[in-house]
Amino acid sequence: MALLAAILLIVFLFLGAPIFSAILAATMLGFFYAEIDLSAVAVELYRVIDTPLLASLPFFTFAGYILSESQTSQRLMRLSQAIFGWAPNGLAIVVLITCAIFTAFTGASGVTILALGALLYPALTQTGYPQKFSLGLVTTSGSLGLLLPPSIPLILYGIIMQQMNIGGEFSFEQIFLAGLFPGLFLIFVLSLWVFWSNRHHRIPTIKFSGKEVLSALKEARWEIPLPVFVFAGIFGGILAVSEVAAVTALYVLIVEVFIYKEIKIRDLPKVGTESMSMVGGIILILGTSMAFTNYLIDAEVPGTLFEWVKAHVDDKLTFLLLLNVFLLILGAVLDIFSALVIVVPLILPIAVGYGIHPLHLGVIFLANMQIGYFTPPVGMNLFIASYRFEKSIIELYRACIPFMFVLMAAVLIITYWPSLTLFLIK
Repeated sequence: MALLAAILLIVFLFLGAPIFSAILAATMLGFFYAEIDLSAVAVELYRVIDTPLLASLPFFTFAGYILSESQTSQRLMRLSQAIFGWAPNGLAIVVLITCAIFTAFTGASGVTILALGALLYPALTQTGYPQKFSLGLVTTSGSLGLLLPPSIPLILYGIIMQQMNIGGEFSFEQIFLAGLFPGLFLIFVLSLWVFWSNRHHRIPTIKFSGKEVLSALKEARWEIPLPVFVFAGIFGGILAVSEVAAVTALYVLIVEVFIYKEIKIRDLPKVGTESMSMVGGIILILGTSMAFTNYLIDAEVPGTLFEWVKAHVDDKLTFLLLLNVFLLILGAVLDIFSALVIVVPLILPIAVGYGIHPLHLGVIFLANMQIGYFTPPVGMNLFIASYRFEKSIIELYRACIPFMFVLMAAVLIITYWPSLTLFLIK
């Protein structure tokens, strides 16, 4: 009977059943055969929703959706170009920085490609960058920023980690600090690759103009305080993370609707519905997956899995290498939110058993997810970029592979150099 139910569950999943329904069904089956009251599922859903820090998720998501619907990306691009355009390969560095900031606030790399692609790709090719390089750079840069605050995946990892209470208790300030240096390191490594790959190309630069900088600063004067405010609010201890999220959403709403007037009041219900649909889906998957995790813990699955891994993997370094390979494949076939809530509860106890810091594991996880977004054959950003730039998937593969290898090397450095992640924490 149990085998038949499991087969039916897999069949329904392949037929397109929502992932939360599959997790919920598996949870209920597990509890039923373990003779545990099914009310445990409802209790777990309530426990997740009652988490105080979860309140930051809808606020940051709503703010990100508003920013993606406005002309913020163009203003950020102009400002970055005015400041860095005079430097060799300045425009390519501008692309990296602009995409990283935009992804950090929107929490979705696909949104960054759709919002900035029409602006960045033509700008690169018209400046003189090769088409292949430009495609690879924009597609790759779309996933930068997932490690930078106030990244929604970082928040979600923190919620899962706190719910499991494995490896110690950590504040959200510490979680954001853990991702800061590795996130900047990935941007730095890609910047080095930009200089190296264009060393034989004479890319024209833009003459520095103080007048243009002041004009760009004036145009983006309402967006400039936003990252400063978020960082000061979170790391300065002035406000709790949920309070920073609420004020950020209110600030963005006022700026884009009443000051810039780029979003009409009549469009707010649509933006709110889309953003909260995403949040609702995340919370539903999170609640059901945490209930499933409790069942797995009761059934001693993580302990059994750890013993099996321990029997086949001799040391921590080998485990980390295999973990990177697994996460890279996972990121190519599964969206980041599903991957977080399904896989983190399984690998977190194993990683802690090998002596890996929970925050370091989170950074490794998200860094691999960034690469997975454009890893052939099914990386999500490859298909989004193919649609956005009207290029074949094969062409996107070839453009992204050099960037993928560069970032893989950077992720290995992050993996085997834990101090890069933990320095600010300690």
